[in-house]
Amino acid sequence: MAKKPKLGQNFLVDEDACLSIAEALGDASSRTVVEIGPGHGAITRLLARRVARLHCIEFDPALARELEFHFRNEERVTVHHADILNTDLSTFLDGAGSLDVVGNLPYYITSEILLRLFAAARDGVVARAVLMMQREVAERIAAAPGSSEYGALSALTQMHAQVTNLFTLPPSAFSPPPEVYSTVLRLEIAPRFAELGVEFEGFNRFLRASFAQKRKTLANNLRAAGYSTQQVAAAWPVGLALQVRSEAVALDTMAMLYRGLESGAGATPAS
Repeated sequence: MAKKPKLGQNFLVDEDACLSIAEALGDASSRTVVEIGPGHGAITRLLARRVARLHCIEFDPALARELEFHFRNEERVTVHHADILNTDLSTFLDGAGSLDVVGNLPYYITSEILLRLFAAARDGVVARAVLMMQREVAERIAAAPGSSEYGALSALTQMHAQVTNLFTLPPSAFSPPPEVYSTVLRLEIAPRFAELGVEFEGFNRFLRASFAQKRKTLANNLRAAGYSTQQVAAAWPVGLALQVRSEAVALDTMAMLYRGLESGAGATPAS
């Protein structure tokens, strides 16, 4: 029986999938790319031949040393033994206008990594990301309003990027096989905050409050967050059903409601 790595990694060993992930970046010959969690370098080897500059962020010290040895003669590849959650991506720009990101995201910190990437995206640091994650998380991220999977993570991601579901891989594509399927998404960064007339921090708090209790209506969630019945009624968009749940409301309508609440006096949702 294969010994499970100490950090719980599941390494992608399907060569066709590795190639598909590398190709999903498009022409990256003039781009600087950051790879999150390169592991043994299956995708790294492909990227090293396709990009202008490659920074590999590997948390496992043994794997980082392995990668450093393997790519010791590759001037365009730099291996960093680091935690992506504590890494300032802007330090990798080095004259590049923006970065592309590739990563096999650890299941237990997928949301945290996404938030880090979105923060960098708002500063213009990240332009595109091709990310592999647990299928259920990917389905939530890519879900459209009206779907039962649509939620706060869907809305936040789609406020930052256009999401494309590329393909799904079975456990057998990895060693050791995980207990879940994995899906690869491409995120083309295109923040919508200015377009929708909202600012990130406040709108993010509003979205979290709106989706706080999935079984509650949007109006009830907002009242639970501290808005009065009168405030909600005054800001309520024309034509929006009073008993609607948050997962059925499009982002432009959510933004309209938020702007209405912000323009009135009173409470704001707790952070």
